[in-house]
Amino acid sequence: MKKKLTKSKASWQQATQLVRGARMRATYGETSEGLYLNSSYSYESAEEGEGRFNGSIKGYKYGRYSHPNLDTLEKRLALMEGAEACVVTASGMAAMFAALMCQLKTGDHVVANRVLFSSCHYIITQILPRFGISYTLVDSADTSGWEKAISKKTTLVFIETPANPTLELTDIAVVARLCKKSGAKLIVDNVFATPLLQHPLKLGADMVMYSTTKHIDGQGRTIGGAILGNQKFMDEVVLPFVRHTGPHMSPYTAWTLSKSLETLHLRVERHCENTQLIAASLEGHPAFLRLIYPGLKSHPQYAIAQKQMSHGGPMIALELKGGKKAAFKFLNALSIIDISNNLGNAKTLATHPASTTHSSIAATERKKLGISDGLIRLSVGIEDVDDLIGDLLAALKVV
Repeated sequence: MKKKLTKSKASWQQATQLVRGARMRATYGETSEGLYLNSSYSYESAEEGEGRFNGSIKGYKYGRYSHPNLDTLEKRLALMEGAEACVVTASGMAAMFAALMCQLKTGDHVVANRVLFSSCHYIITQILPRFGISYTLVDSADTSGWEKAISKKTTLVFIETPANPTLELTDIAVVARLCKKSGAKLIVDNVFATPLLQHPLKLGADMVMYSTTKHIDGQGRTIGGAILGNQKFMDEVVLPFVRHTGPHMSPYTAWTLSKSLETLHLRVERHCENTQLIAASLEGHPAFLRLIYPGLKSHPQYAIAQKQMSHGGPMIALELKGGKKAAFKFLNALSIIDISNNLGNAKTLATHPASTTHSSIAATERKKLGISDGLIRLSVGIEDVDDLIGDLLAALKVV
C-alpha cells in the first residue's frame, strides 16, 4: 500500500492548527488531550532530577514551571499567533504586569496610549512610578504625539488597539517603526481584535498579550493570560520572571483553553458577522451621541482599521444622549443581553464602564478619555442577530 502523502504540520492553515496543533497524546490514543492534575514530578534517579533542573534532560519539574496541559496550550497559542514562543499566566493582568516588569527597572521610561483598561491604566500610572519608572500617555491617533513621546530614554511602549472601552485605534506599524528607531520594545494588547483579526507581531511588535478569559475561552469559564514573542526573549527574560514570581496557570484552565481554541475561528467569525450587522442597524439612531465601531466608515480611524484588521471586530461602543440616567434605563430594559463587566463571551454582554470597569479612574480623567456617563460597551455574542437587534431597539425605545 502506498503511503498517503500529507502536508507537513508547519504548513497547516490556522484553523487546522487551532484544532490539531501541538497535540500531546498518551499511550491510550485518546482523541481529546488528557488532563494532568499534578503539582510535581518524580525522577528515576537523583541524576535525572539534577538533569531536569540544569536542562540537560528534558522533562517536567514542578507545576509552577510547566506541565503537559500548559505545554500544549502554549505551543498551540504560538502556532495560532505565528510566534516562536508563548508563556501563559493565571490572568490577563498577570500577563500584562509580567510583560512589563520582566524588563523594567528604576529610571526607565514607558509610553502608552491614553485610553486603557482601568487596571492597565492603574499599573502604568500608579504602580510603575513607585519603582521610579516614569510614563507618558499619548492619544492613540496622534502620530506626532507618539514621535515626541518615544525617545532614546524610552524602554517600553504598551498599546491597546482597539482600546478599551472607546475602540480608539493605534497604527501598530507606525509605532513599531518609532520603537525600532529608539530601541524601545513594543507590547500590543490584542484582546479586542483577537488573534484572528489582527497580527501585531507581523506589524512589527516585539510582544503581544491576551486575557485568555475573553474570546479565547469564549464561554466565561476560566481566567487566564498569555504573552507571545520570540524564543530567546521569552526564554531568557519573560519565563524566569513568571516562574519565580508565580502567576502560573492551572492544568484545568490550560486544558479548558486548549479545547476552546478548537472552535475559536468559528466563534469569532459569528461574533464579527453579528457585530457588523448590529452596528449598521443602529448607526444614526437618534438616541446616540455617537456609535463607535471600527468596521464603519464613521469611525475616526477607519483607514487604520482597514490597514491592520481583517474585520471591524466583536465590540461596539454606544454613547447615549441622556448620560448615566439614559444608560441605566437602556441597560435595565434589555431582556436578552446580559449586564456584565466581562467581554468576549458567547453571550452578548453590555457594560457601563464609568460605573464598573473604569470606575477607579477619576471622573475628570474619564471625561478627558471620552469615557462619559452615557457610554455603553457592547460585547456582541453569537446568538441570532435578529433577536439581538430587536432587544437593542426595544431598549432604545425606553430611553
